[in-house]
Amino acid sequence: MTLQLRVRPEAEQDIEGAATWYEQQRAGLGNEFLDEVLRTLRKISEQPAIYPQLHRDTRRALTLRFPFGVYYRVHEETIVVVAVMHGSRSPRRWKQRT
Repeated sequence: MTLQLRVRPEAEQDIEGAATWYEQQRAGLGNEFLDEVLRTLRKISEQPAIYPQLHRDTRRALTLRFPFGVYYRVHEETIVVVAVMHGSRSPRRWKQRT
């Protein structure tokens, strides 16, 4: 069963900021980043339990092409994405959002 995804505003800002940065590095790379994040979100909604639990009930799925993690929590009928962050960022940033 595919669960409904809800992306918190902070996570949307994470995605938009990273896409903008990648687009500044090379034309079209921002869209490639967005496509990769969407693929990861689709996998999460289809099989949320396959990714490891990191802290309390927060899980992390890594994107394949870019060094980013998608941090999310699974509720009964909804998955809430709390952060999309570069792997070099401090875990405190996403823990503060949970």
